[in-house]
Amino acid sequence: MPEQTREADVVVIGAGAVGENAAERTASGGLKTILVESELVGGECSYWACMPSKALLRPGTLLQAARSVQGAAQAVTGSLDTDAVLARRDSFTSNWDDSSQVKWVDGAGIELIRGTAALSGPREVTVTDDDGTQTRITARHAVVLATGSVPTVPRVDGLDAIDFWGTREATSAREVPESLLVLGGGVSGCELAQAYARLGTDVTLVARGDLLAKFPEPARRLVEAGLRRDGVRIRLRTASSRADAYDGGVTLTLTAAGADGETGTADTVTGAKLLVSSGRHPALSGLGLEGLGLDPKHLGVDASGRVPGVDGGWLYAVGDAAGKAQLTHQGKYQARTTGEAIAARAAGELDGDPEPWSRYASTADDAAVPSVVFTDPEVAFVGLTEAQARERGLSISTTELPIAVAGSSLYADGYQGWAQMVVDEERKVIVGMTLAGPGVGELLHAATIAVVGEVPLDRLWHAVPSYPTISEVWLRLLEKYGL
Repeated sequence: MPEQTREADVVVIGAGAVGENAAERTASGGLKTILVESELVGGECSYWACMPSKALLRPGTLLQAARSVQGAAQAVTGSLDTDAVLARRDSFTSNWDDSSQVKWVDGAGIELIRGTAALSGPREVTVTDDDGTQTRITARHAVVLATGSVPTVPRVDGLDAIDFWGTREATSAREVPESLLVLGGGVSGCELAQAYARLGTDVTLVARGDLLAKFPEPARRLVEAGLRRDGVRIRLRTASSRADAYDGGVTLTLTAAGADGETGTADTVTGAKLLVSSGRHPALSGLGLEGLGLDPKHLGVDASGRVPGVDGGWLYAVGDAAGKAQLTHQGKYQARTTGEAIAARAAGELDGDPEPWSRYASTADDAAVPSVVFTDPEVAFVGLTEAQARERGLSISTTELPIAVAGSSLYADGYQGWAQMVVDEERKVIVGMTLAGPGVGELLHAATIAVVGEVPLDRLWHAVPSYPTISEVWLRLLEKYGL
């Protein structure tokens, strides 16, 4: 097998959005950086996750927004144009062509190598291309794992014999199926169930537990109501015990799922397609981590992204590969801090662990992670839930109320929304915020700034929300809190 040898300062494995950010930071810090990718440069978010899924969702959300305002509702006489929706989706993926991303990599002074990478020794990466040619790269300073995550497939009898969709197939589909079974009530399951229902598909969603289980109950119920309004049939606390193919579709055998296992009489649901959306886990197998004495199931990193237990401290992981929040924006944030830390260590400007809240530490991973569920209504969340805050031993209070302000009534007739503020009573700062309702995703960054900045409530009182906007819910929350 042909072999080549190379040297670089930094090797980044994985050219998704997270890997691109890490490589850009090390390259801009003056380090010779090689970026390795086996698929499309730009990764999951660009071609199969964030961008195409939101492109599928947006037209339906916009149509519903128009139908929610008298005067506009009368002007809406048709349904979504499926072909146009799919064509617009394709434009956001550049038709699954990564040439523009490759051009960006080149312009950033980063070298791209195509192939499958594995760690073959200390500071050493071996890349095998499609022709079997191997390139062995020695990294003088760091190797960064930015390999993302892969779907977790549940144990369901017969599923391995079914040609089912994962989220990749659902977001890149060329046609809209007549009917769809969605297995999983997490973020992707809810978003894609609604997207396809609004494109005319008959959708049934099956969840072993509740929808969006990490979010507060009122937010979950608003999303459930939105899905049901769009015709999605929802089976909660229901186990899928078997999957069978039949001529033209899939049958799932279902039973009620109780705390002590499956109970009740089995029944079945059928669909032309089955989408399995039951979570993801870090893509770390086949990377050679075992050869370094590391467990790929429990990798772990410090605040600068460095993997502990590696002599010389040269191995880093960012994004989904690091086992933290599986969110593109959070992974890019980690990549920026990690890239900066690697460059600083190489230049002798950083010795040991970085200071909290420095540019070399992804401190927000601990208690200030923002996320948005792009269903209609949306759910926007940052920080700690009530339960998480109590588990950390914080003395907290919660303030919650419906979103019913002048701005929300103007936004949509019959607007339904909900907000919750979690306050650390010892410090008198917000540690968590949940917003649910149409359009609330655009309110989230204000909450994120309040949490990250630890803005005292008596100071936040002077941040006057514009009238009439939905952001006036901030005033109502602070008033109910007692300010």
